[in-house]
Parts: sequence; C-alpha cells; structure tokens
Amino acid sequence: MNNLETVKAIYEAFGKGDIPFILSCLNETVAWEKWDGNFAQKSGVPYMRERNSIAGVAEFFGEVGKLGVKSSNVLSIMDGGNKFAVEFEIETERFGYEEEMHLWTFGENGKVIGFRHYLDTAKHIAANEKYQSTAA
Repeated sequence: MNNLETVKAIYEAFGKGDIPFILSCLNETVAWEKWDGNFAQKSGVPYMRERNSIAGVAEFFGEVGKLGVKSSNVLSIMDGGNKFAVEFEIETERFGYEEEMHLWTFGENGKVIGFRHYLDTAKHIAANEKYQSTAA
C-alpha cells in the first residue's frame, strides 16, 4: 500500500471504528500533535495533547470516543508524497460541526511518523471547559 492508499484506509477505518488498523499504520515513535505554543494543548483539551507512541495515540482515540462522534467525512486529500493534508469534517455531541485540516507525515518505511490537527482551537477550548464544568 502506498502512502495515499494508507491515508484513505486510515479514514475508512476511523469511520468503522477500526482503531487497531489505524495504530498498525503508525511508526512506534510517532509524533502526534507535536507543536510549540498550541493553545488547545496549553488549556488542557485532552484529545489535543502531544503523544509520542502508539500507546499514546490509542489514548487519543479513547478521548475522541468520549466526544460522541455523530458523523465524519473526508472532503479532499492533498498529496505531497510523504506529507498529506486532509480536509475533514466531523460532527460530535461535544463541540458540534467542525471543519479541520489534518497533516500526516510518513517515514521511509511507509509508516506515519507525524500527525497534527488544524482546527478552531477557541471552539475546542470552550467546549472542553463547558464539558469539564458540567462533569464536575
């Protein structure tokens, strides 16, 4: 499977809830949400935390599962060889409808070595704060 096919298969697996398949596409030391100065990370949005292992990414999907995903859809994929930008829409019970960009980076071994969400951080911070206050 080439990198583009892998990206498509990852989103197909997400839609089916097949997290083990997604994890199998990752390099052992994947840089998941590695940022300097990400405001959602600084404010404690749990699914935006930096993770650096397959086990950490499994925790990420555990947090995503708590969001109450209603629907998701890939709008477009931009192919840069070892980097792919995916225009993605998702609707959840916690934050409603969102359009995001996802950046995937692949290593020479064909495994994902990096991933980042580009999203409305203010919206996610507010949704997280509201959820934390109602859960307390």
